[in-house]
Amino acid sequence: MAASRVVWVNGPIVVGAGPAGLSVAACLRARGVPSVVLDRADCVASLWQRRTYDRLRLHLPRHFCELPGMPFPGDYPEYPSKRQFVDYLEAYAARYGVEPRFNQAVTSARYDAAAGLWRVRADDVAAGEEAAVVTEYIGRWLVVATGENAERIVPEFEGAEDFAGPVSHVSEYKSGEAYRGKRVLVVGCGNSGMEVCLDLCDHNALPSMVVRDSVHVLPREMLGVATFSVAVFLLRFLPLRLVDRILVLLARLFLGDLEKLGIRRPSRGPLELKNTRGRTPVLDIGALARIRSGDIEIVPGIRRFFRGGAELVDGRRVAADAVILATGYHSNVPQWLKGSDFFTQDGYPRVPFPDGWKGESGLYSVGFTRRGLSGVSSDAVKVAQDIAMAWEQQTSTR
Repeated sequence: MAASRVVWVNGPIVVGAGPAGLSVAACLRARGVPSVVLDRADCVASLWQRRTYDRLRLHLPRHFCELPGMPFPGDYPEYPSKRQFVDYLEAYAARYGVEPRFNQAVTSARYDAAAGLWRVRADDVAAGEEAAVVTEYIGRWLVVATGENAERIVPEFEGAEDFAGPVSHVSEYKSGEAYRGKRVLVVGCGNSGMEVCLDLCDHNALPSMVVRDSVHVLPREMLGVATFSVAVFLLRFLPLRLVDRILVLLARLFLGDLEKLGIRRPSRGPLELKNTRGRTPVLDIGALARIRSGDIEIVPGIRRFFRGGAELVDGRRVAADAVILATGYHSNVPQWLKGSDFFTQDGYPRVPFPDGWKGESGLYSVGFTRRGLSGVSSDAVKVAQDIAMAWEQQTSTR
């Protein structure tokens, strides 16, 4: 279908208005380079605003999560809340004059080699299907900033249609109030799964947590010092694998033997798994104590569902009134970026960190480093510097 209108972008086209898109647009603005930021939602950082639970806080100390050029307010706590982080992002956008074009769902982006330009098509989701407003944005540069958590992962289970209770993804979960007094099966044992179970306990629900795979659990702090700060410090002097060994030893010292609770540690270290596979270690904020007390029951993988619960891989049955899938998210870049092999089928740059931020023909990526907000900031600064140099060369020859 032909585009309803065509828009020439005098600068980069940035897809995504989360922390990655905002930070690169701000860094570009600081260097005098205009940009157009597109997002399918109706707000900045829609993952944080629309798809996270109420009790969420940043898992790392705030100074590791700042975007380029703007620290957190001095009165913020060490681990800002969800609302505080959203307020920070909105203030960041306002400070740098970043005004995303919302309700623009990018359906394709393709490089036109003959013209030397990127053609990005977007549907106006606010217009509705009948209006079918399609805009084609054309520009010299394309920055992919949709991030690692663009789409929900919803696994299929045998017998799921037979289960009598509600089945929801953690992106729909806000608080445990709606589950008070109910038996809830939480599928997934990452940070979200652990925190949801903890929140359910706080609301007098009865959670069981499915722990199918091995997982690293670390204390969020050790003797008042953030575990992540310890890791960053050690990495200045020691190789990653040795730091991993130290972290695992410290975790055992502070948290005890978790295998007795049904939680197995992977053979590869927590930092190695985070960097190579994006598997974030769990930072414990109280869930382990509730597991030890019996408030949270650990169960193995699910074989199938039945009307009143699930049959587990060890043959046991667990009763449940509701199921929450804390099964994570994935990148959606392969769905809309066409004619480029810069990204893998999994939606990550083929070239690993720290060199995966730049492709060919004016293609860039921000926020796919598997290193959280610090990786976002690192990418944003490098991308903005590179585009600014090309921008200056282009404008000086006019």
